[in-house]
Amino acid sequence: MFFSIIIPLYNRPQEIKELLETLEKQIYTAFEVLVIEDGSTLDAKEIVQSFQNKLDIHYFFKPNEGQGFTRNFGFERAKGDYFIIFDSDCLIPEHYLENVKNYLFEHPLDAFGGPDDAHPSFTPLQRAISYSMTSIFTTGGIRGKSKNVGGQFHPRSFNMGISRKVWEKVGGFIITRLGEDIEYSIRIHEAGFKIGLIPTAKVYHKRRTSFKAFWKQLHFFGRARINITTFFPKTLKAVHFFPALFTLFLLICVLVNLFLPIIAPLFNFILSIYILLVFFDAWSKNKSLKIAFLSIFTSIIQLTAYGCGFMQDFWKKLILKNK
Repeated sequence: MFFSIIIPLYNRPQEIKELLETLEKQIYTAFEVLVIEDGSTLDAKEIVQSFQNKLDIHYFFKPNEGQGFTRNFGFERAKGDYFIIFDSDCLIPEHYLENVKNYLFEHPLDAFGGPDDAHPSFTPLQRAISYSMTSIFTTGGIRGKSKNVGGQFHPRSFNMGISRKVWEKVGGFIITRLGEDIEYSIRIHEAGFKIGLIPTAKVYHKRRTSFKAFWKQLHFFGRARINITTFFPKTLKAVHFFPALFTLFLLICVLVNLFLPIIAPLFNFILSIYILLVFFDAWSKNKSLKIAFLSIFTSIIQLTAYGCGFMQDFWKKLILKNK
């Protein structure tokens, strides 16, 4: 079984170096790596070329189109039986490809995804962000599960694999961002292919390194959920409204404390319970008071940023019908 690993890259030379260093350590070695520079102004050509004697690696430069169409560029040039796509800010455990190969021999799949986790080397903020993106107390808790809220598993593009048969029948991404991975997964399902989660196909996902960058990313994710809905209206479920409802609840808390202090204790109590649940859950998982404290803020950002993006495009695209 031969794998083609496809990595879209945009202005992140140091990240690709760290990712390639982990691929160099893979136990299973029947794979190639395609790095596609998506119109970067800060390219990684020299870094990628430094791995030519260590990996079967190929570097391409193309005009900027976004990650979805950049992955298609890689699909068109890949030689593997399976195409695996990673985000450039991932680190890959050395047994990843071996685990995938063994799982696919025992449980054949046409497309797959895997969970993500925080690496011990990550900063406290990165680990807090990772917690909020995988916690049961945020919408991140539905990621990396064998089924999502709609009853189907949708691989995410930071850690996603498809067979060559999928590429030949379904094609690639038809949108380049704003939920392109979920839209692609839905079309793979509709084409009759079998998609599943490989629990041992874990990656370490660094994500963002500041509160501001994390806010922008999750605001984008909220907008992406509505963009997917414009293609597949039935995929919008009640749980997708939770971040928006949480955001409105926080706004009500502020207003009640300012103008209706007599009932403020009730709202403050509910919010306090949520904060304590996040704090102690994050503490138990990370064994760090600092990460638990930061997780309160990252969890609130995760919900409110997503909620704001969701409400923004819900109003624009579904109410006002703006394209």
